[in-house]
Amino acid sequence: MNQHVLVTGGAGYIGSHTVVALVEKGYTPVIVDDFRNATEIVLNGLSEILGFQPIVHRVDVCKLEEMREIFQAYSFHGIIHFAAHKAVGESVEKPLKYYQNNLIGLINMLSLMEEFKVKNLVFSSSCTVYGEPKEKKEVDEETPKSLPESPYGFTKWIGEQIIQDFFKSSPEFCLMNLRYFNPVGAHPSAKIGEFPLGKPSNLLPFITQTAIGKQDCLTVFGNDYPTRDGSCVRDYIHVMDLAEAHVQAIQFLSNQTQGCLEAVNVGTGKGTSVLELINVFEKETNQSLNYQIGPRRAGDVVEIYANASKSFQLLQWTTKRSIEDAVRDAWNWELNLNQLK
Repeated sequence: MNQHVLVTGGAGYIGSHTVVALVEKGYTPVIVDDFRNATEIVLNGLSEILGFQPIVHRVDVCKLEEMREIFQAYSFHGIIHFAAHKAVGESVEKPLKYYQNNLIGLINMLSLMEEFKVKNLVFSSSCTVYGEPKEKKEVDEETPKSLPESPYGFTKWIGEQIIQDFFKSSPEFCLMNLRYFNPVGAHPSAKIGEFPLGKPSNLLPFITQTAIGKQDCLTVFGNDYPTRDGSCVRDYIHVMDLAEAHVQAIQFLSNQTQGCLEAVNVGTGKGTSVLELINVFEKETNQSLNYQIGPRRAGDVVEIYANASKSFQLLQWTTKRSIEDAVRDAWNWELNLNQLK
């Protein structure tokens, strides 16, 4: 039986890699993306990796009637909902843009799930729902959620609350909040990867763009934090590990005999500072990086990394790839992009 999985934002960074992982496990992904934060280069790369053109619908998930037509056209086995604005800094500057897009898109997905009796949903959540950890910097799923530092993070926090309230009213559905940490890297083929439109908001693509000359200089936002080298610490997870976690999540939900609501951390369990990531990049690529220390950035959490033991127990998933792998794959993707232009 052909099992279609709806992947909203499937032409984006994490979404495109998840499309590959879904196909590898025998699913048929259906990409919905309006391409405001994606590019045709990703579709071309997906086609080369998969050996066929993936199914793509150019639709804004906030447009309910257009989404309803897609639900009428397929019998979805499940939904993986990525589509959302995701830049912390921009969300501080443009909060209404984030609340409108991120929350309406999720509400539309839940409404259509209910209408068309689609059982399984994996929600792209974030470790930002934990806010700034008060004591332990390693957080597990029992760590109390607190108000995030940015409107972006708050859309994930509210999104989880919306899902919880939906589950209370409709307990027959199987829902999972995947709280992931900081995706990095690219597919090892270097045919798809992170493709920021405009100036990158994430660290590793800014590093690779600086190394190749697209950006003049990388700014490290603060070196006076109470961490081992003064820079912020994050849990950087290879994007292919993260993609595979989504497939495991869909499989887990599919196997449930009754409704469920789960929250699962997806990370490596190890923190890496901004300056450490720069050092890994310089060592692995033999590139000298032009960077400077700047002031702290509004909305940034000081230090956070995952306790990911639940992901192994529940999903039979764990990370397979190192930070060095992620850096090499990201650099190869940047080099490949440079040849395409």
